[in-house]
Amino acid sequence: MPDITVSRNDDASRYEIRLDSTLAGYAEFDRRPGEFRFIHTEIDHAFQGRGLGQQLAAEALADAAATGDAIAPYCPFIAGYLAKHPLDGVEIRLPNQG
Repeated sequence: MPDITVSRNDDASRYEIRLDSTLAGYAEFDRRPGEFRFIHTEIDHAFQGRGLGQQLAAEALADAAATGDAIAPYCPFIAGYLAKHPLDGVEIRLPNQG
């Protein structure tokens, strides 16, 4: 069974999901004072269909929420995940819809 890990790479401003040691995808963020802005999520085509996006979103959001900062889902994938899996006790700042 492959080893799946999610880690925050602050230098690259993203959460990364790895299958064994291979980068399978990432969720980019823009950290502002008091706010985590999730701006883009991508899973490599070779790894799609395995639920890695859901796992990445769950673990990245849990880590970001643990900081006490608000979450701003600019990324449609992260916004969709939050709509189906609300985070209790976490401020969600929805971007203006224009």
